[in-house]
Amino acid sequence: MYSTLRKALFALDPERAHHLTIDGIGAAERLGLLSLFTRPVADDPVELMGLTLPNPVGLAAGLDKNAQAFNGLGAMGFGFVEVGTVTPRPQPGNPQPRVFRLEEAEAIINRMGFNNEGVDYLVSRVRRRRYGGVLGINVGKNFDTPAERAADDYCLCMEKVYPYADYITANVSSPNTKGLRDLQFGDSLNRLLGTLKEKQQQLAATNDRYVPLAVKIAPDMDDDAIAQIAEALRSYEIDGVIATNTTIDKSPVEKLPHGNEQGGLSGKPLREKSTRVIRQLAKELNGALPIIGVGGIMDGESAAEKVRAGATAVQIYTGLIYRGPELVREAADAIALARRETTQA
Repeated sequence: MYSTLRKALFALDPERAHHLTIDGIGAAERLGLLSLFTRPVADDPVELMGLTLPNPVGLAAGLDKNAQAFNGLGAMGFGFVEVGTVTPRPQPGNPQPRVFRLEEAEAIINRMGFNNEGVDYLVSRVRRRRYGGVLGINVGKNFDTPAERAADDYCLCMEKVYPYADYITANVSSPNTKGLRDLQFGDSLNRLLGTLKEKQQQLAATNDRYVPLAVKIAPDMDDDAIAQIAEALRSYEIDGVIATNTTIDKSPVEKLPHGNEQGGLSGKPLREKSTRVIRQLAKELNGALPIIGVGGIMDGESAAEKVRAGATAVQIYTGLIYRGPELVREAADAIALARRETTQA
């Protein structure tokens, strides 16, 4: 059924198709129709940052920026759902067009720029939560907030979403907000992580509830940079790391239509780059905190590959656009098999 729907959606502008999909998923959930499009996903519980996931396949941030359809997305069988990225103030993002399909490569390039309705709107949505699974909320900074004040934006968002989130992710790796990726390195990273950890501890005491904090990193870094990030994550006792965001490396698609568009590349061409970062990160972390693997998961094998590389759980986004809800079950089944094989080895 999804193949027919995909043909219709792919005939539309990518961003228009996205909004129609979000609206459709929300409506289908409210009308109780989602079971027509999805099949049950077998339970395969996994512990992640102190949370129990029914299965290790999650939805990555970016698809449901404003928490408009997370109840329906959760009903598709995901073990966890992450909404956002959300910023303190609403912002329109970058000028359109800003999303490009590269169908031959099963890829997408986007330069959305954290377009969202602001954290207060998102909170108004998640307060009406019907989804009973694990909900992550991804937070970022406004485009016009100077880098030296970035921590203020993250902390403000953390404070507002903390009562409603099962975990919070700090997005420091989008290529579409100027200067954001600089927060991943050196003194900037240490200052940010120190501030975020202190804020988390304050909020835990105020709310009498500990909400795990994860950091989302980029795939475009060498082994030395990965080692430095791993050391910082350990030092500040961050609860988890999401690896990875989109890549700025367009070399795999540069000869395709739209292959040289500015923005982050996701989908199949990201698979190996993301897995390499996960593998190296797992080596450096040595189990100190869990990794959520993202990037290029288009089938069951690419999901299992992330787990074999060291991820505890995975997230999908572009694969869902190309494959539909069936990918959730396929990825979960492949990971369950990979986990059994590892246990038996």
